Amino acid sequence: MSILRIAAVLLLAAAVTDATAAVPRRKQATAQRRVPAPAARQAAAPVQTAHRRSPYVGAICADADTERIFFSENADAEAYPASVTKLMTLLLVLEDVASNRYSFATSIAATPDVNRCEASWVGLKAGESMTVHDLCLALMVESANDAAIVLAVNSAGSFDGFVERMNSRAAELGMTQTRYYNPNGLPPNAAKRYPWKSFNVSTASDQLKLARRLLKTPETLAFTSVKTCDLIKTANGYRISVTRRVNEQLTETTLAPGEKIVKQLRNHNNVMVKDKLKVINPDKREAVDGLKTGYIDAGGSSVVMTGSRSGKRAIAIVLGSTTSQERDSSAARLIDDALGAMAW
Repeated sequence: MSILRIAAVLLLAAAVTDATAAVPRRKQATAQRRVPAPAARQAAAPVQTAHRRSPYVGAICADADTERIFFSENADAEAYPASVTKLMTLLLVLEDVASNRYSFATSIAATPDVNRCEASWVGLKAGESMTVHDLCLALMVESANDAAIVLAVNSAGSFDGFVERMNSRAAELGMTQTRYYNPNGLPPNAAKRYPWKSFNVSTASDQLKLARRLLKTPETLAFTSVKTCDLIKTANGYRISVTRRVNEQLTETTLAPGEKIVKQLRNHNNVMVKDKLKVINPDKREAVDGLKTGYIDAGGSSVVMTGSRSGKRAIAIVLGSTTSQERDSSAARLIDDALGAMAW
């Protein structure tokens, strides 16, 4: 065999050997390549808009009795107050009672207007009755949308008439950036039975004016400091039995023959009712005792809150938070800081 042929054979053998050796290397490389693990699913971040932002659209904190402002950020920014709306509804009812137009003991029968709402609610049907006092409790504790409508129609004679009163009273209080279209804060939705076409709008500054006026009426805290109560079905409608207020022990409801407890109503003010969020004063008593929370998808979570310490009272308002956690933590911090400053 010639030298050239021997060289060719050796080169061919070497090529075969390299190719054979490459197979295990390719298999090894394939084995070492990891298939990427599926990405962990993350909860979608809350949608932020002009009326729903992190940590809030606007906030303010102030002395309830003076013009002293402790904190203000975007306090004139427009927000959707949602069920915070019910504070104006409550004010008008309290002023009606004070002027002897009717009393807290007055029993009101629901009209067909009550159908223009959805939960949260008591569940009133047209013809069923509750007293003004118990409707106010349902309004503040359960945030009952049907209670707001029943109170509104009774107060003004019609739904539209009450909305006019709401806007007139807001103007009198200097709430220049507030506009009401309904007494409960539900959003406009033509597919449901709502007669209104727009969102109620307000600002933290305007809600401060309303809260200050409400706190001049003793009955306001009597309603907004209630943590839990029982909704009781009676022969002709419903009544409410208060079972716990701020800084009071739980009491049991006594039923009359034929009555039954439908459900327990729990206040939506988390800073007032949840132990981990409570603002506790140096004397170990709870500071926060009202006023009202609100939530709708388009406007996020809002609260108008009040609390006291050493005889001083503060108001904290947070409107349009993306989550209730942001709302609660912001409001609790603001009111705790304000009460601390006022106590000195």
